[in-house]
Amino acid sequence: MAKFKFALGLLASLLFALAPAAAVQAKEAGSKSSAAKKQTNKKVKVVLRKGARATGTRAIAAPREKAVRRVVTVRGKRKVIYQKVTSAAVPMAAPMPTMGDLAGLNLTRDPLDLKSSVALVLDQSNAEVLFEKNSNVALPIASITKMMTGLVVVEAGQDMEEVLTITDDDVDRAKFSSSRLKVGSQLTRANMLHIALMSSENRAASALGRNYPGGLPAFVNAMNAKARKLGMNDTRYVDSSGLSKMNVASAHDLARLAMAAFQQPLLRQYSTDPKAIVEASGHPMQFGNTNHLVANPGWEIGLQKTGFINEAGRCLLMQTVIEGRSVIMVFLDSKGKQSRTADAGRMRKWLEALKPGNLVLPGG
Repeated sequence: MAKFKFALGLLASLLFALAPAAAVQAKEAGSKSSAAKKQTNKKVKVVLRKGARATGTRAIAAPREKAVRRVVTVRGKRKVIYQKVTSAAVPMAAPMPTMGDLAGLNLTRDPLDLKSSVALVLDQSNAEVLFEKNSNVALPIASITKMMTGLVVVEAGQDMEEVLTITDDDVDRAKFSSSRLKVGSQLTRANMLHIALMSSENRAASALGRNYPGGLPAFVNAMNAKARKLGMNDTRYVDSSGLSKMNVASAHDLARLAMAAFQQPLLRQYSTDPKAIVEASGHPMQFGNTNHLVANPGWEIGLQKTGFINEAGRCLLMQTVIEGRSVIMVFLDSKGKQSRTADAGRMRKWLEALKPGNLVLPGG
């Protein structure tokens, strides 16, 4: 009897010890089944946000939505499901302030609500100021520099059919700007000048300066000497392309440059061609104009040059005819890719409505 009670007690102890393990296993099995079921039916909430929101001095890019393929097991069977997920927001660097911004010129307001910190419009026939805004401040002018490059080349009387070669010295290692002209490309001086003015080709402008008697240093000296001769007292050049922020001028100085350059038919033609095919190392290459207004039949443009580097913002120098009057327009430090030409459009509408003797002259 005692042995029977002992055996019965031992069996009860074993059953008691095994019960928690069985419960845990059952719980785990239930959890896996529940998890699989939840994963099958789970919906991912996606919040779509347009644009970017500012966060201090940085911005957060809008998250992107995409579908992710997942394979799950439900009751022993594999099943493919697709879930919508959003990628993490990516911080974006704040725009670099221009030299005009650092000088506070962007705070100047004007009646036309121009996006350019600097603006000047002159009557070409008598140099009468029709509109001005911060027009005496010297700022970086970016590729507007190339208009002086062209003027020096043309006035030097160099052989326009001489073949020049792009070398490693013409590669931009300061701002790493792109170029379609590979090292070793050969073009005539005329073609180099054409695409430098029309398409703002930096390597072409560099090659033009290098192939001047005395090389690039002598060419830059000639640019500065020409500026002084034209009375461009706020102007300084350090290269022939405009990639350096040290190439500076005021709007009034650039208007003087435009009037001088307008006297050269080749500069008028090359700067205003909407597009052109040039021979580079025996192969035809098509280039387009950086100023889309030249292809607009509503505009009559006789000379133009655009420019952009981060320190300068968007720039535009242009001669055009409005209501029968030839004018010189200068816009510097404009914000937004199309803002300089949009400002030209605003100025044109204002000039078309302008009555003689009724000039608006915001602070110059």
